[in-house]
Amino acid sequence: MKAASTILGAVAVCLSLLSTASARPEHGHQSGHGHKPEHGHGNGHGNGHGNGHGHQKVSASVEAGYHVIFSYNGATPPAALNTLISEGLVGGVILFGGNVNSNLPSYIEGWQATYKNSSAYVGSPLLIMTDQEGGLVKRLPGGPTLSEKKVGNSSDFQSVASQAGSQAAAALGAYNMNTNLAPVLDVFRVPGDFDDQYQRSYSSNATVAGICGTAFIKAQQGAGYIATSKHFPGLGGASASENTDLQPVTINFTLSELRAVDELPYVSAIAAGLDMVMPSWALYPALDAKYPSGLSSKWLQGELRQRLGFKGVTISDAIEAGALKAFGTNSTRAIRAVQAGMDVVLASAQDYTQGQTVVTDLAAALKNGTINASSFSESTARILALRSKLAKA
Repeated sequence: MKAASTILGAVAVCLSLLSTASARPEHGHQSGHGHKPEHGHGNGHGNGHGNGHGHQKVSASVEAGYHVIFSYNGATPPAALNTLISEGLVGGVILFGGNVNSNLPSYIEGWQATYKNSSAYVGSPLLIMTDQEGGLVKRLPGGPTLSEKKVGNSSDFQSVASQAGSQAAAALGAYNMNTNLAPVLDVFRVPGDFDDQYQRSYSSNATVAGICGTAFIKAQQGAGYIATSKHFPGLGGASASENTDLQPVTINFTLSELRAVDELPYVSAIAAGLDMVMPSWALYPALDAKYPSGLSSKWLQGELRQRLGFKGVTISDAIEAGALKAFGTNSTRAIRAVQAGMDVVLASAQDYTQGQTVVTDLAAALKNGTINASSFSESTARILALRSKLAKA
């Protein structure tokens, strides 16, 4: 990826361009928008709301669109998705196994062309993403062929992890994608537990997990593709049946253990320039007994940004997850997540209208002051800075 000065320059270009302008998998979720293996801104409001970074103000709806990832069902994307893209209301698209076919690269190319030709274009592409972890959890043909567990068990695990990151990048590139929701940095505790049953954790040794995850990230980001570490601060304490996609999950580790073990892989990943972090939907009472990590400012702002120094973009796990059933509708959850400091909301129920509704309701919350305009502006700037890397990769 580019040096900091290059990135800042790209952001400036991106913002100046803007001034000229007017999931789930087929078989259910597994901890985050379908992680089950697939076998088979300023302080204005409303129209004229700006992000406070020197470019002409855009509508609240367009700005909200930067923050939402859409999804759809089946092999053929709905025409309405392309229309929404042309209107600047889509921040990206997540693809699952049922969306993948030989026509997908051309569909993605078409989305990017539609966006580039729209008045809402900001000089950088939409975020087109999938879960290409390796082993049992990958949506695209190709690598990584090894699961994270097998990578972590390799004699030269750092080198093997780097190779896996390169393989993931190649798989994404073959389908015109630019973002991977991997690697998993969870540190599993018990053989056969939630992460380990699908071989999604590198190791029960936090140091090994950190070395592997960081090597994967460096290789993938070095090839020009966005990497995402998940599920902060970690789902390593979840038992085999504790699936946040289906139900609330509470992890009762002490804060000292969470920091010493679960957060340890993030230390090296962040130091390596990690692009994105996906927080968990589990509840960690040691720091916040009310809100799951992804809805908690204590986790998103206090722990991740202030204590660990993360400067990149946060992206939610599936906003429709069962773990959030006590927190209202998808839009209510999305608004709460943004209020807590979440940058990007993942609307992954494989229905484009879900993302459309979330964008509409985020925009309304921005206009009526439910969402702080200045904080949302800072979040927008982080998203555009990340996207600018892709424009220059």
